[in-house]
Amino acid sequence: MDFYYPNPLVKMISQRTTALDVEVDDWEGAVRIAGGLLLSAGFIEERYIQAMIDSVKELGPYVVIAPGVALPHARPEDGVIQTCMSLVTLKKPVNFGNNGNDPVKLVVAFATKDNNAHIKALTILARIIGDIEKVEILKNATNYETVNRIIASKEKGHTKL
Repeated sequence: MDFYYPNPLVKMISQRTTALDVEVDDWEGAVRIAGGLLLSAGFIEERYIQAMIDSVKELGPYVVIAPGVALPHARPEDGVIQTCMSLVTLKKPVNFGNNGNDPVKLVVAFATKDNNAHIKALTILARIIGDIEKVEILKNATNYETVNRIIASKEKGHTKL
């Protein structure tokens, strides 16, 4: 039996948590922009942004999960108020130090209240990231409507598990 649930990416990656064609100097700037969107929306405390940066500095560029795609995050206790995601595309790609997947043009930051709250959203995001054509559309999106069309593209806003 198939189980359907509303696509949580549509709720999490909203127009207010999306920034396109952003100019940054380096990967830290990209993470700060992505985190700043979550902070402005009231979903995280400011310290969460620094925790994402510190995590990459301490553990390396593990957040670069696919060619040109980074998924920065930190621990729930680092200042998460509400499970959330932001999406940022960069005008000029930046290097995180991941030889296999740099440079990064698409940054999707996320924060979760617990170890399970984000699983459905990440599952859908993984399916999108696994589709090279959809990733290219996201990387080159010029408006939120394009982003929304891609993140909501599974069965009219529902995803089949």
